[in-house]
Amino acid sequence: MTLATTTKESKPSARIMFLKGLDDNGFVFYTNCESSKAEELSQNPQAAAVFWWPVLERQIRIEGSIDNLSDREADSYFKSRPRESSVGAWASQQSRVISSREVLEKRFRELGNIYKDREIPRPPYWLGYRLRPSSIEFWQRRPNRLHDRLRYRLVEGIRFAYLVYFVISIKLSRPSSISVTVIIPTRSR
Repeated sequence: MTLATTTKESKPSARIMFLKGLDDNGFVFYTNCESSKAEELSQNPQAAAVFWWPVLERQIRIEGSIDNLSDREADSYFKSRPRESSVGAWASQQSRVISSREVLEKRFRELGNIYKDREIPRPPYWLGYRLRPSSIEFWQRRPNRLHDRLRYRLVEGIRFAYLVYFVISIKLSRPSSISVTVIIPTRSR
C-alpha cells in the first residue's frame, strides 16, 4: 500500500508500506518510530493509504486517524517475522543517512551473530500502527474517463452498525481472482 502522511506544517510525503493486518478497527502496519513517517504521524496522527492494481484498473483509497498498537500486539507480530527481518529491524536506522551500505551490512552481520542462538526481542523503537478509516473509496476505471467511484464515510453516532461491508471480486483473464473484503464496524464514542 502507499501510505501518505504530513508534517505539522502540512508538508506531505508518501511511501510504499506492507499492510500487515486488517481487523475490525482498521489497517495495521509496523515501522521504526524514529523514521520520518513515524515522526510525521506523531505530529499529525492522520494518514491516507492507497491500494492500486494497475492491470485490473482498480484502487481503494482510505483516509483516517492513526492509533498506536499495544506493546503486546507489536511483540506478537514481531515474533512471527522471519529471523533476518527481525535482525534487520535492529540494524536499520530508517530514514537516517549512513556513510555506506557496507556499514549497514556489517551491523546486520554483527547483530546476526549476537542473536545467533537467542530469541530476538522487539526493538523499543519498533511499533505497530492502525489506520482507523473515516473514509473509504473504491475506484474502477471505465471507458471515456467515466470512472466508477464509491465513497463511504464514517457517520458518528451510529451505534454498533457497519458503515460499510463491501466485497470486490475481480476476475482476471486467467481462472484466478482477487477478493478484497473491508469491514468497518463503528461505535459511538
